[in-house]
Amino acid sequence: MRAEGTPPARTGTTPPARAQGDLLPSYLHAQAAEFLRALRRHRESSDATDQDRSVRSALDMRRSARRIGGALHTFRPLTDRGWGDPLRAELAWLSGMLAREHAYADRLERLLDALQRLGAPTALPVARGNAAGQGGQAGPVGQEGPGTAPGPREALSREAPSRETALGIARAGALLERQLTLARTRAHSAALQALGSSRFHAVADAVALLASEAPVEPGDPAPYAAHAEHRLTEAVAALPLGRAARPYNSEAVHEGQDSPWHQVRLLLRLHRYAQEVTGGDTTALTEASRTLDLHRDAAEAASAAAASARTARIAPATAYALGVLHSEQRHEVEAARFTFQRQWRRTATAAADVTEVVRR
Repeated sequence: MRAEGTPPARTGTTPPARAQGDLLPSYLHAQAAEFLRALRRHRESSDATDQDRSVRSALDMRRSARRIGGALHTFRPLTDRGWGDPLRAELAWLSGMLAREHAYADRLERLLDALQRLGAPTALPVARGNAAGQGGQAGPVGQEGPGTAPGPREALSREAPSRETALGIARAGALLERQLTLARTRAHSAALQALGSSRFHAVADAVALLASEAPVEPGDPAPYAAHAEHRLTEAVAALPLGRAARPYNSEAVHEGQDSPWHQVRLLLRLHRYAQEVTGGDTTALTEASRTLDLHRDAAEAASAAAASARTARIAPATAYALGVLHSEQRHEVEAARFTFQRQWRRTATAAADVTEVVRR
C-alpha cells in the first residue's frame, strides 16, 4: 500500500539471480506445496480425531488456496487461461466452504464477549467448538480509533443493569448461541461433505500438479502487480476517508455503506499477494488487511445481532439487548475505518518521502 506512481518497496527476500519470469512459477509451486502439506496434516488429524489440528490444517489449506487463486487472478495474462480460470473458480469455492464454520464460530465468540461487556451479572453461554487457533477478534479495534471515548457498551453497563435488562442480556446470549451454533454445525457438515467429494479431490489433484509444474508463460509480473495496486488506490480514493478521520461521524451506522470498504479489503488482499510474488514489503499491507478483516467481522456480527432481534415472539428486553449489541458492533465498524484511514495515510506519506529521497 503506497502512493500511486511510487515504486514498490523491496525487502531483499527475492534472490537477485532469480529471473523475473521465475517469480510467479516459484510462488505457485511454494503455495501448492503448502496446500498439500496442510491437506496431509488434516487427513492425519481427522483420522486421529484431533480437532484442534484439523481446524488449523483446514485454515492453512484455505490460506494457500486464497494465495494461489489471488495469483491466478492478478497474473492471469501470464497463465494458461484454460487451466487457470477453472482452477481459480474451484479454489474460490473451496476457500469459501472452509471459511464458513470458522466465521460462525468467531462471530458467536465476538457477540458473546460483547454481551458480557454490556453488564450481564451471570455467565453467558460459552461459544462451543472453538478449537485452538480459532479465537475471535473481539474487542475494540486497535488503540487509535474512536473507541477511546464512551461507546454503546457503556450505555448499558455504566450502572448495574436492572433484573429485566440482565435477563434480556442473558436471553439474547442464549438465542445467539443457539442460532449461530446451529449455523456452525451445518457449515461443519457441509465442509466435511465437500472435503470428501470428487470435486475436492479434483482440486487437490490440480494443486498437486501445480506443485511440480505451473503452466505459466515467461514474463515480468511487475506490471500486473502494479495494476493491482492501481485498482486498490482508486478504490481507496473513493472511500470517505476524510469523514472516517473524525471520531463519532455516524458514517458507519448503516450497513448499506459497507460494500465499498469490503471491496477495498478484497483488492488490498490481492495487492498483498501480488507483492509477495514480486518480493515487495508487505508489512504495512498486512496490518491494514487485519484492520479491514476486523471491519468485516464487526459488520457481519452487527448483521447477526439484527437478524436475531427480528426473531418472532422474543421479549422486549431481549430485543433491546440485541439492539444495543448491534449498535456496539457498528461502533467497532467505525473504529476500524478510523484506524484504516490513519494506516493508509501514514503509509502513503512514508512512501512519498522515500520517493523524494530517491529522486534526490
